[in-house]
Amino acid sequence: MTPALDLLKKARAEHRVHSYEHDPKAASYGLEAAEKLGLDPAQVFKTLLAASEKGELLVAVVPVGGTLDLKALAHAAGVKKAEMADPAAAQRSTGYLLGGISPLGQKKRLRTFIDNSAQPFASIFVSAGRRGLEVELAPALLAEHTQAKFADIGRA
Repeated sequence: MTPALDLLKKARAEHRVHSYEHDPKAASYGLEAAEKLGLDPAQVFKTLLAASEKGELLVAVVPVGGTLDLKALAHAAGVKKAEMADPAAAQRSTGYLLGGISPLGQKKRLRTFIDNSAQPFASIFVSAGRRGLEVELAPALLAEHTQAKFADIGRA
């Protein structure tokens, strides 16, 4: 069990867990998940952490096949600028290892933004808190349990 799955179980939130054999040599954890689980990469989302100019950490959930638009994230968060967070700070703040950071069940509640492209899907896949472990849930459910806002923050 991971904190992400514990949170969903405790809330009795509808979700499904999917696991696969993680290859430590994989270039992209998210694309590896999509490939090994036979999923459309547009439906699999990665969790990235960015830092505002004031050092506030922000969580961004974007499709694994694209990238995070830092300017769009800054705009959505109402800050001047955002840059990718220091990996050590991301791990410390979330309690998860890189490649397995889940938007759910983080040690510290951070402002979270989910790319708008998630909304049309009945369900999306995000890290369940460990490499090789994904959780499938409705985008609205993810937003509810992370207090996230939807915004155009991803780039194809």
